[in-house]
Amino acid sequence: MGIIKISDEVHDEVRKSCQVMSRSINAQAEFWIKMGRLAELNPTMTFSELIVNELENANADTVLKVVK
Repeated sequence: MGIIKISDEVHDEVRKSCQVMSRSINAQAEFWIKMGRLAELNPTMTFSELIVNELENANADTVLKVVK
């Protein structure tokens, strides 16, 4: 585990979003980092496609039925 420095503005956005998404501040930041990385590695995929792909990779069959 490491420490990263982010601007106060980004931290405020993470704090606002984590409350809406019922995640901790760290979990929200980690989610955004992960999704940003996936978006860069898969520039032709939509956000929804990335989420479905991650669910498939996790073998989350019951959740996939709801998403699709």
